[in-house]
Amino acid sequence: MRPKSGLPKRKSLRREPKWDHAFRDHPRNAALRHPNFGGSAPIAPKSTVVSLFSGAGGFDLGFLGGFRSVGQEREALPFDLIAAYDNDPRAVETYQLNLSDDVSCLDLTTVAANDLPAADVLIGGFPCQDFSSCGPKDGFEGKRGRLYQVMTEYAEAHQPRVIVAENVPHLAKMQGGAMLRDIVADFAATGYRTEVWILPCPDFGLPQSRKRIFIVSVREDIDGMPIPPRPTHAGRHIPIDEAIDDLMAIEDETIPNQSQYFVATKATAGAGQGDQVSQRGKLAYTVRANAKARIHFHYELERRLTVRECARLQAFPDEFVFPFFAMNSMLQIGNAVPPIIGHSIGRAISTFLHDGQTREAHDFMSPLIHPEFSDDHLGLLFAATLYELQREVA
Repeated sequence: MRPKSGLPKRKSLRREPKWDHAFRDHPRNAALRHPNFGGSAPIAPKSTVVSLFSGAGGFDLGFLGGFRSVGQEREALPFDLIAAYDNDPRAVETYQLNLSDDVSCLDLTTVAANDLPAADVLIGGFPCQDFSSCGPKDGFEGKRGRLYQVMTEYAEAHQPRVIVAENVPHLAKMQGGAMLRDIVADFAATGYRTEVWILPCPDFGLPQSRKRIFIVSVREDIDGMPIPPRPTHAGRHIPIDEAIDDLMAIEDETIPNQSQYFVATKATAGAGQGDQVSQRGKLAYTVRANAKARIHFHYELERRLTVRECARLQAFPDEFVFPFFAMNSMLQIGNAVPPIIGHSIGRAISTFLHDGQTREAHDFMSPLIHPEFSDDHLGLLFAATLYELQREVA
């Protein structure tokens, strides 16, 4: 392991006080709780999961399955999510409202990995702002640049069977791929074989332009590697209007302050410089966490997209409630792993652990040394590598 220069000394875990659950436990909201939490699961769990940097719970919901999104049912997966952690109290409250009380509001840099529960699978989207093309691009020197080490320390302490870490594809470009190679090397130093998957999310049914990196690690004493998920919508992407047309009827400048809508600002002066106007028949632009940075306008109406519309584009079920005003809700939605993408990854891990479907490891790092990356080139290289592997194992 490299020196943990970016992280303070750890102290013992202190669980945060419970939230006021009056809103969550209201009879109207009781049915929103996920069936794998607080009730009888549709299938017997086979593997335990701990989630770090959980946010509002998009990745976690994907691993659980058992929900409907973007017009398709996502089957329940055999995972038991035993604990989740995030340092944003509002994201934690959203998680509690929709998923589980087994989530702690906690700064993971202040606790020792040994104080966290052991699990078969570790998942997490370590903060990406220092690696994002829209962020400061500070890399490891940023305040959050070495938070991935929380996951490698957990791996060292508990040796889960599989680890899945999510981040932005720009991480692969920083310093010619050196940062991503260092992260992979740190996982290897804790006793794991590691691959990098980049998923072009529209190929998996997400109705927006979005790519994401998944760093997939398997403990060295376990044979084989998971088979990457197969694209379900390659060549037949879902356009924005197909995803949100039924949410279009908004008459006033604001929408009533319901849990699933909140505020939609009317674009009385039209889109400004740097703003994005979506188009019928095409993918939505990437849903971003910073709602002020670039406004995403409706393809037909003179207003920006609502919270509920952006949640649809991120593949959250309509029953998933964001109980805050627009700015914070957009932050939670934009930071999330789309649940259907999490579900695709979860299925791949489930078939690996429970059904014995494995393959030999492949070197997914080789494209990262290419000296001339554009965003499109990056996506095409990884997509081509992924599809080539899928043909080999078909």
